[in-house]
Amino acid sequence: MENEMKYVVVLGDGMADYPVKELGNKTPLQAASKPNMDFLAAHGEMGLVHTIPEGLAPGSDIANLSVLGYDPEKYYTGRSPLEAISMGIPMESGDVTFRTNLVSLSYEKDYADRIMLDHSSDEISTEEASILIEEVNKHFRNDFLAFYPGVSYRHCLLWKNGSLNFDLTPPHDILEKKIAPYLPKGKDGDLLLQMMSESCEFLSNHPVNKERIRRGKKPANSIWIWGEGRKPILPSFFDLHGRKGSVISAVDLVKGLGISAGMKSVDVANATGTLETNYEGKAEAALKELEKGKDFVYIHIEAPDECGHRGEAENKVRAIELIDARVLTVLLKGLDKYEDYRLMVLPDHPTPLSIRTHTSDPVPYVIYQKSRKRLSGPLSYDEFSAKETGIVRTSGQCLMNRFLHS
Repeated sequence: MENEMKYVVVLGDGMADYPVKELGNKTPLQAASKPNMDFLAAHGEMGLVHTIPEGLAPGSDIANLSVLGYDPEKYYTGRSPLEAISMGIPMESGDVTFRTNLVSLSYEKDYADRIMLDHSSDEISTEEASILIEEVNKHFRNDFLAFYPGVSYRHCLLWKNGSLNFDLTPPHDILEKKIAPYLPKGKDGDLLLQMMSESCEFLSNHPVNKERIRRGKKPANSIWIWGEGRKPILPSFFDLHGRKGSVISAVDLVKGLGISAGMKSVDVANATGTLETNYEGKAEAALKELEKGKDFVYIHIEAPDECGHRGEAENKVRAIELIDARVLTVLLKGLDKYEDYRLMVLPDHPTPLSIRTHTSDPVPYVIYQKSRKRLSGPLSYDEFSAKETGIVRTSGQCLMNRFLHS
């Protein structure tokens, strides 16, 4: 029997939603079979939490920063620097990084007339994407610009002593829309637009994309540059909360956030950031971190968010069910050896199927503590049951303080 308190967060990215006609006017959380989440709700504290400060965009960067207990209004410096840190890209204080997606656009002659078909190019493989980003570098790399390959469609542009004079749009916010109103704007936007437009010319005919089309996949026929920012400076998670922590994620954004916070980032084999990821491997890695002396582990699972962006209702329900069956089952069994522990489940933000992008609505959370198990009633873990409790936490920082210190 282990005596020290352990803390585990399971974050299902974009898991919250609105009622969906396709699911009988239920949300995916309501429609999913999730006995473990419902058990936690029935025996723990459930409520709603506002993870996005008013006036800030509802991105996973801001939301996860908030959930980890950092005030985004104080510490947020952009999305891509967090990814760059995870990727090991060297950054100086004046450098600017950008997220660079490989996207699928329609085929109109004029670049501005094209439509954003897929922000992920059919979740292009990392191997294919690396070849395409190498081609992008051949065309555009110079003494102050360089592209770095990442995972699947997610890559990075580093601009030495760069500018922040931009108005840039995330590609997942404009799915099935004409791109003209969302092209780079601002004092230095022309350079980014030029690279995006020219990339379409040589990527469209690249052998990798010809082979993808032959297999019935969408081509990665353009880069899309967004998410600019400079290197963040965060107090360590230990200094902030007095807990030694690890983060487990397949996406560079959350891994970089953990590293920036002085946490250990744990790589898990076959963790992909998609529906077909290594769910058990993430749970088992979390338990190993606790056994090695960590007090806190943050498990991030991207799959529900990707399904929300793609408008795939059945797959979003399946993602939730897989988290319940293959992450929470392993965790609950493995945590039982500790005399006490706390387990929290929540999304970072909603990614509603109906609009296929993020919103700032409050999200449902549940906190379960082994030694304080109580029967609250036959509750379901979902948006509406959480609202009915009347409990509302005003920020992610408030929630994390309650989870760790209350």
